[in-house]
Amino acid sequence: MQISPAKELLPFIRHYLFLESSGNDVKKLRLFSDGNMGIVFSFKNNLLNGFDDIAQSEMLPGSFLYGQISEFKNVCLRNETGLIIVVFQPTGINQLMGIPAHELNDSIIRTEYIFNKQGRQLYEKLAEQFTIQDKLRLLNAFFLEQLAKRMVPDDSLLRAALNFIVKNKGLISSNQLVKLTGYTERQVERKFMESVGINPKKFSNIVKLHTFLKELKSNQNNKNLTSMAYEAGYADQSHLIKEFKKITGMTPKIYQYNADKLAINFVKLNS
Repeated sequence: MQISPAKELLPFIRHYLFLESSGNDVKKLRLFSDGNMGIVFSFKNNLLNGFDDIAQSEMLPGSFLYGQISEFKNVCLRNETGLIIVVFQPTGINQLMGIPAHELNDSIIRTEYIFNKQGRQLYEKLAEQFTIQDKLRLLNAFFLEQLAKRMVPDDSLLRAALNFIVKNKGLISSNQLVKLTGYTERQVERKFMESVGINPKKFSNIVKLHTFLKELKSNQNNKNLTSMAYEAGYADQSHLIKEFKKITGMTPKIYQYNADKLAINFVKLNS
C-alpha cells in the first residue's frame, strides 16, 4: 500500500510504502533505481543482502537508509515479514538532513547513525503499532520534527530542473538545463551531485526508463515492445533492452511476466 505523507512533507517525501509478506518460504526481491533515496524499516524477520547463497547472506539492519543505487540490488525475505519504505523526493534527504547526497551513493546506513537514538526509538515505536494509520502518524510526526530543526535552503531552481526532466520524460539536453537554471553546465552537475546524488544525465536516463515502465504496466492498447521503446525515446528495441538490463538486471519480458511488482522498482522474482 502506497500512502502520501503529510502535506508539509510532500516537497521532501514522495510516499510511504507499506508491504506485508506471509508464509514460510524464501522470497527473492530486486530493487533498482528510481532516482530517489529511502529508508527501510523491516519487522518480524530482517532482510538478507543478496540471495545467491542465502546461508552466507548478510543480515541487513532492522532499519536503514539507502542512497542512490548505481546497480540493482538483490535481497531476500524469509518467513512472515512487514516492511515500511520511506521513499524520498530526489532532493529530500539532502534538504531534510543537510547531508551531501553523493556521499550516500550505494550505501546502506543504520538509521541510528543518521538520527542517533531517535532513529532507534522510531523503529521500536513503529514495531509496537498494529494499524497503518498509527504507523503513519508516527512517521509524519518524526519527519515533521526533523523539518522543524532545519532552515531548509531554497532549491527552487533545482526543483524546476528536476520537474523539467520528468515532464519531458528524460529526453532533455545539458544546454536546456543551463538555459533553464542560469547555471553553467558544471554548476548544474555539481548541484545535482550535492542534492540528488547523481548527475543530470543519469537521472534523465532513469526517468526515461521509468516512463517506459509506466507504459509497459498499463499498455492498454497492446502495443509491441518496439513501439513502446520508440515512444519512450529509445533508438530501437535493442537499445531499450541493453539499458533496461543495465538498470534492472532483467529483460523487459521477465519484468512484465515473471515478477510481482511490490513497487515499480521493487519486485519479487518468481524464478
